[in-house]
Amino acid sequence: MGIFLPLITTNCAILGLALFMVLRDYNYLESIVFGFATGVGFTLAIVMMSGIREELEFADVPSHFKGAPITFIVAGMLALAFMGFAGLIRG
Repeated sequence: MGIFLPLITTNCAILGLALFMVLRDYNYLESIVFGFATGVGFTLAIVMMSGIREELEFADVPSHFKGAPITFIVAGMLALAFMGFAGLIRG
């Protein structure tokens, strides 16, 4: 799939957010704020993930965990960290 897999997943994420705004019945201003905040959050997550993966290139990781396994572990840990923000703002 090469370069097309990230493009497909990004398009799915954008469509999912658009559908989420419709389900929550956001008005125009709420949609703008939600879209901007989601973009900032996604950028933050991608930058954090790339920084961690860059550090793992030089870390002493067991050979069984090199590549995709350690990436999945890091992604799971980041997901748990971001789940801590759930429920901070009640709507």
